[in-house]
Amino acid sequence: MKRCRMRNLKLHEIRSEYLKFFESKQHLVLPSFSLIPKNDKSLLLIGAGMAPMKKYFTGELTPPSKRVTTCQKCIRTGDIENVGKTDRHATFFEMLGNFSFGDYFKREAIAWAWEFLTEVIEISKDDLWVTVYYEDDEAFKIWNEEIGIPKEKIVRLGKEDNFWELEVGPSGPCSEIFVDRGEKYGCGDKDCKPGCDCDRFIEVWNLVFTQFDKDENGVYHPLKHPNIDTGMGLERLATVLQKTNNIFEIDAIQNIIHKIEEITGYEYGSNEKLDVSVRVIADHIRAITFLISDTVRPSNEGRGYVLRRLIRRAARHGRILGVKKSFLSELAELIIESWGKDYYRELKDNRDKIIAVIKSEEEKFLETIEQGMTLLDNYIVKNLKGSDKDTLSGDIAFKLYDTFGFPIDLTIEILAENNFKVDLDGFNKNMELQRQMARSARDDSDNTGWSSEENDKIYEEFTNKFVGYEEESTNANIIAMVMENKLVEKLNVGDKAIVILDKTPFYGESGGQVGDTGVIKSDSFLLKVIDTKKNSKGLHLHIVEVEAGIVTKSEVFAEIDKKRRTNIRRNHSVTHLLHKALKEVLGSHVNQAGSEVFDNRLRFDFTHFESMTKDEVNKVEKIVNEKISESLSVTTTITTPEEAYKLGAVGLFEEKYSGEVRVVSMGDFSIELCGGTHVKNTSEILMFKILSEGGISSGVRRIEAITGPSVYNYLNSLESLRDESVRFLKVSTSDMLDKIKSVVDLNKNYEKEIKDLKQKEAENEVSNIIKSVKEHNSINYVTYVFEDVDLNIVRNIADEVRDKIGSVIVLFATVSDGKINFVCAVSKDLVKQNISAGNIVREVAKIAGGGGGGRADMATAGGKDISKLDLALSELKNLI
Repeated sequence: MKRCRMRNLKLHEIRSEYLKFFESKQHLVLPSFSLIPKNDKSLLLIGAGMAPMKKYFTGELTPPSKRVTTCQKCIRTGDIENVGKTDRHATFFEMLGNFSFGDYFKREAIAWAWEFLTEVIEISKDDLWVTVYYEDDEAFKIWNEEIGIPKEKIVRLGKEDNFWELEVGPSGPCSEIFVDRGEKYGCGDKDCKPGCDCDRFIEVWNLVFTQFDKDENGVYHPLKHPNIDTGMGLERLATVLQKTNNIFEIDAIQNIIHKIEEITGYEYGSNEKLDVSVRVIADHIRAITFLISDTVRPSNEGRGYVLRRLIRRAARHGRILGVKKSFLSELAELIIESWGKDYYRELKDNRDKIIAVIKSEEEKFLETIEQGMTLLDNYIVKNLKGSDKDTLSGDIAFKLYDTFGFPIDLTIEILAENNFKVDLDGFNKNMELQRQMARSARDDSDNTGWSSEENDKIYEEFTNKFVGYEEESTNANIIAMVMENKLVEKLNVGDKAIVILDKTPFYGESGGQVGDTGVIKSDSFLLKVIDTKKNSKGLHLHIVEVEAGIVTKSEVFAEIDKKRRTNIRRNHSVTHLLHKALKEVLGSHVNQAGSEVFDNRLRFDFTHFESMTKDEVNKVEKIVNEKISESLSVTTTITTPEEAYKLGAVGLFEEKYSGEVRVVSMGDFSIELCGGTHVKNTSEILMFKILSEGGISSGVRRIEAITGPSVYNYLNSLESLRDESVRFLKVSTSDMLDKIKSVVDLNKNYEKEIKDLKQKEAENEVSNIIKSVKEHNSINYVTYVFEDVDLNIVRNIADEVRDKIGSVIVLFATVSDGKINFVCAVSKDLVKQNISAGNIVREVAKIAGGGGGGRADMATAGGKDISKLDLALSELKNLI
């Protein structure tokens, strides 16, 4: 057979040639869509070229052109465990595609595909085969009679291989194009052809002819305007043109592998098992870099968890290759430089964010992985290897997850590498127990029965109308009263209960905004409203205490605490300004992760990968105050979710919104979906002050702030503190800072002198410590307790004692401020006997209610219970 004379193009050249070719065919070249699906909750991440354009195919949206071509970045994680182990699997890939929305159809799609493959990239016609859907005679004739492919090289296949469809909606037959790589890749069967499981025929292009609309009964109705959707894997085409065996041998990915070799010192190809780690890293780093560029941030759910898992997986495989430090950001620099030159310019625009996120997440993981890996390795060695057991207990797997932040999928993967399993049922039982404890903790709080499904049954027959957006008081009727989860007909003085009105101005706690307080009264009784809640059906429940009279179902006057509501409005409205300001200063990846709005303060949680600098905090605060001073009009609009998105509204917790939504706009600056109460003009907020910014979990930050009168009170308190400090220091206000500096410097000098004295005193004890050496099982050991001696000094003394004795286990403790720090040093000869300082100090610290670990020759740990100190030190003899 005549072999290929194809052009040997590099990866980035192929992409360019493809887009240029279809541009010449009057296609609009669009940039790759984001990996984050837009307005499509059915997808976690974009995994195909047509996925971002589904609504163009269904007719829900009008495409910018009837002919479009793209190179779409894609991520699929369904087979992540196989990445690196096989030549085929990858999490990140690029999909070349050309699309027709009711314009051209089969004839043009087939002709242009053939033209590109045979004339542009010059694959030999002799090496090309095609498949068609077995009923698609039209496609068969085009390939055979118009293109000229012999009938014997056109393979008819069934629905499973050559028909694309969803449960309902657009569908149609496919035609796939294959390249014959030659007999050496085949199975030896003389009838081998596309459809065979061997590696001889590699599919490079799939042409989907969307010509039907499938209804709920499975009937296919012809579309008036059929569409074309094609997809060709860029990396797969590169393997064909560059004549490589797999995607890891193509030029661009080889460059990544060479960089990995440079960082690790490992030569790719020299060890089959370690090669897997290289391939995992080379694959994952592209996915990591592109995900972060598209504003995905590490978290414990959704696409954020995909990113976190990829980073941790790549970092661990770096550790397998001997890299103990963070290194992934170096590889990301290569990706940014290589892929960001032309088509993916956003990589260069987002470079600093990409590098910062990777460094932050990798370093956090490396802080915990050492202890987790040590525990897991020890368990494998002590409890599994050499025994008849093949399963890690669910308790240990949960401890790794709960204590060390070790993802269960990583535990499963590591065990699988050692041919062991994980007791997932046991792990899940621990997880459920933890959830139950969390639920119990919530239920033990001041819960009067409005939140549970069981209690909701009491309220099933009741509804009420909320009028609190427009009114602060109203006449209403009490329609029900609940006490101790039972409906009652009357309430007496001192009773605490839940009252339901037919209409109410009281806002029920939701969306982070606290519930209103106030009064409900009539001529014969007075109720103090302590709080207002909403149950799962949206019913407003008033938590009340009877202050006067006997309460019955009757007409009442309901009035909120107006002053309190005004302050709540200020704090809620400012969260919208704050959200937008954070996006402007930190980047579009910032999203609200929760909030609490009170009358005297607010907290706002948001997604961000690192702590804010003082300058960033000041910028955000300045922007918010500028928008307050600009007196922006605050308006609300009731509309559909679709219209809200068109307005550019930011939808928080989108799954909660259906039917009509409430859009709150603050000038042109902020547009958000929100059901809370707000000021009518931003000037009513008066002033905004950030009190603190800090992390609450990985990838989530929290800002605490105040507005309005609270800022005035805060400034007054600062002024009082300043005046008191001036009086105490006996200086003028202008000299206060200098005086504080001099006092601090003097204190440091005193602390240094005390530290030096304690060090000398401790060092003088070395000879006495050496004299106290004991022996057990032919092993020397020594223990000693220091009082208020710095840990570093104790570590140095442990080194000195170990060196002077020669062969010994040294275990010291230093007690300071009610806490214990342990130091263990083990001589080299004992380390060779598998005696580890890290293991010793960990077991010792457990007895004193602490933990720790470290290297085999030197390790430290902490303890909390001083009363157990002597018992902890005596454990050394037992361990020996």
